[in-house]
Amino acid sequence: MTTFKHGGHLRELAEASGFDQNQILDFSANMNPLGPPEWLRAVVSSEMGSVVHYPDPDCLDLKRAAAARYGVEPEQILVGNGSTELIYLIPQAARKERSIIPVPSYADYVSACERCSHVERLRLQEKNDFQLDVDELERHLRGDELVFLGHPNNPTGTPLDRDRIRDLADRHRSTLFVIDEAFLDLCQAVPGFVSSDPGNIIVLISLTKTFAIPGLRLGCGVAAPDMVAEIQRIQPPWSVSRIAQAVGKAACEDHSYVQQSQAYVAEQRASLTHGLSSLPGLTVFPGQANYLLARIDRSDLNARSLAEKLLSLGIAIRVCSNFEGLDQRYFRVAVRTGEENDRLLESLAMVFGAHPRQKSRPRTRAIMFQGTCSNAGKSVLTAALCRILLQDGVRVAPFKSQNMSLNSFVTRDGGEMGRAQVFQAQACRLDPDVRMNPILLKPNSDTGSQVIVNGKPVGNMDVLEYVNYKPEAFQSACRAFDSLAAESDVIVMEGAGSPAEVNLKHHDIVNMPMARYAGAPVLLVGDIDRGGVFASFVGTLEVLAEWERNLVAGFVANRFRGRTDILDDALDYTLRHTGRRVIGVVPFIRDLGLPEEDSVTFKSGFFDDTSPREDHVEIAVVDLPHISNFTDFDAFRVEPDVRLRVVRSAGTLGQPDAIILPGSKNVLGDLVSIREKGLDRAIFELVSQGVSDLVGVCGGFQMIGSDITDPHHIESESLRSDGLGFLKLTTVMAPEKTLTLVDAVHLDSGEPVRGYEIHHGQTDSAELSPLLQHADGRHLGVQSRDGRIWGSYLHGIFDADGFRRWFIDRLRARKGLSPIGTIQARYDLEPAFDRLADTVRSAVDMDYVYKLLRL
Repeated sequence: MTTFKHGGHLRELAEASGFDQNQILDFSANMNPLGPPEWLRAVVSSEMGSVVHYPDPDCLDLKRAAAARYGVEPEQILVGNGSTELIYLIPQAARKERSIIPVPSYADYVSACERCSHVERLRLQEKNDFQLDVDELERHLRGDELVFLGHPNNPTGTPLDRDRIRDLADRHRSTLFVIDEAFLDLCQAVPGFVSSDPGNIIVLISLTKTFAIPGLRLGCGVAAPDMVAEIQRIQPPWSVSRIAQAVGKAACEDHSYVQQSQAYVAEQRASLTHGLSSLPGLTVFPGQANYLLARIDRSDLNARSLAEKLLSLGIAIRVCSNFEGLDQRYFRVAVRTGEENDRLLESLAMVFGAHPRQKSRPRTRAIMFQGTCSNAGKSVLTAALCRILLQDGVRVAPFKSQNMSLNSFVTRDGGEMGRAQVFQAQACRLDPDVRMNPILLKPNSDTGSQVIVNGKPVGNMDVLEYVNYKPEAFQSACRAFDSLAAESDVIVMEGAGSPAEVNLKHHDIVNMPMARYAGAPVLLVGDIDRGGVFASFVGTLEVLAEWERNLVAGFVANRFRGRTDILDDALDYTLRHTGRRVIGVVPFIRDLGLPEEDSVTFKSGFFDDTSPREDHVEIAVVDLPHISNFTDFDAFRVEPDVRLRVVRSAGTLGQPDAIILPGSKNVLGDLVSIREKGLDRAIFELVSQGVSDLVGVCGGFQMIGSDITDPHHIESESLRSDGLGFLKLTTVMAPEKTLTLVDAVHLDSGEPVRGYEIHHGQTDSAELSPLLQHADGRHLGVQSRDGRIWGSYLHGIFDADGFRRWFIDRLRARKGLSPIGTIQARYDLEPAFDRLADTVRSAVDMDYVYKLLRL
């Protein structure tokens, strides 16, 4: 087997360490720490159909793109299967008797030149930080030599003095200078050698390093046309594949990625240099590349033994003893991401016996569910895993950095958060906490939302305003996560929508960026009941950037009906195509009895109960364009003698025993919708004839009144609107938002109720009978004299089992049915949580989940 003298030999490292290749943190190979650009996979995918044809032997499109990038002519461009191929071809084409190579340097310079010429080494001096002595180099020139120079040098990272080398080349025209700029694009403010008149200078450019595609093999060079022609004469045909040519063309046209990479490398190199320099007995040499050379000055440790210790921890470094001029004391490390560099420094501190570096934040274990689409079941699976971990004795909490929902909740301390995180908190047996959902967006128009941060509104924003605000919002989310994580063993996180929304990815603060911040592996959830789930798994990964793909640890197919063995071929296909397996197929759970994550399910008609019942009452909930807190009526679904329907038009209203107008985030706008659909007249007819009772909750409470004004444009551009006029109520929208938990007694029944108020409106109802009495004696809500029309700001009023039964029995009595008199159903989520946990535990590979969590 060929001896491999370079870094990045993952198979060899894996065999030596016992780790899988993808588990090794490789500091031995010097690639762009940002990884490949996002366009890479799209270019590769678009070119896959072309692999049935031979590649262009002249690489003309790539040469034109490279020529445009470097300001030269296409005839001056060399293209190779990596710059290493060109390094080996140049000595053959140059036919020089001698080669001069400063050392230490890239080993293949010597290997390539030794095949064709006598090699002379020029020793770089450590006392000069391995900087090339140009005067000494000139003393060795005779005119029949080939000179290989790294700019910057590998492994030292020192750049050349461009002006002096150009002057030297100009005075020694018969000497051929090869300047290897493999890492130059990752150096900030270091000028290169490419010019329109290269003369006796060949410049090599490695797209492999800059764009982190070493497996693709692609390098370029700029040389005089006659030298290009000679090298191409001896180059094997079709050396560069069609896919590599297409990627190279795209790379040459991408200037912004190079600039972004240079700035990032400079920042991380400075931080890594500082961290390495703080270790006792270690000298770090100054360099300007995306790697650093270090020397161990201790008698009890050398680079080889250090590499073995680190490899046992899953970290690979480059031992530099096979670089000529360096011994067992020297090693090289790549500059990687900040988090990866921190892991290296922490491991080095342990080996060197130094004080461990202070971590910037606690590393609580975390895992995240993301979806192929909205309503894929992320919220429910998050709750399931929360309950499973709780059952297993783990301190667990839910977290979703940003939730867009009109279904909100008020915490004990008066903060507002999404209901999905509330029931996830219940699964953990925790009080809801705004840190679990630090950002809540409540849409109040097609293009705008009220923005709530850490439980408090910060204003209404349209889309562009919120995009500009997102960096600040993300910092708030990160602080909330850190605070919550400090009190937990595990955080189970939920994403939003899909991480593959290509129009939103660049400012996403809830999916992959949050997972990266938390260090959370991602499980991608798909709704198999909708169809196309396996295509969604594959397609989602196809549009993710490489760093995002690396976070995806597996898939979960949700809501499956049938035998799972019929999915075997699809599961195998998904594994082959993505390299990730489906770790669970969760069955469709009927009548789960848990609140839905958002209004998608409500609006899809899932809450409609059309099954015939004898001896029952019918309750119709009016769907509104801006409906909020639709789960206020979820408790009716557990009652055996209630038929619950969602109504969207006058024609479907029928003759229900009660009509409920729910909460709204845009009361004035939704009143317009009700009138346009003729629902106002249809409701008036039923109520006035005594067919239906009418209930208004929060926004619905305001609607059943006589007058609503919004002078501050809190919810709408309209200033005022007539209400539906069922009760004499006047509502004014106020800038201050009421957010409070409420314990009260329903006056007519004497039943206790509990819920929360969350509204801007202040409603005057002095002439009407009170509905509820607060614990402090205040009256809340109002009702008509006969009690058939009533309203309240209290969300969750129907969750109280006793009051709910009283309300249903009153409807039964008015319908001529006998009241039952005793509670028929408990709206208790605990059995539902345990049932959910049991179902998911048996359907998902929990051993793998625990492995991901390192538990």
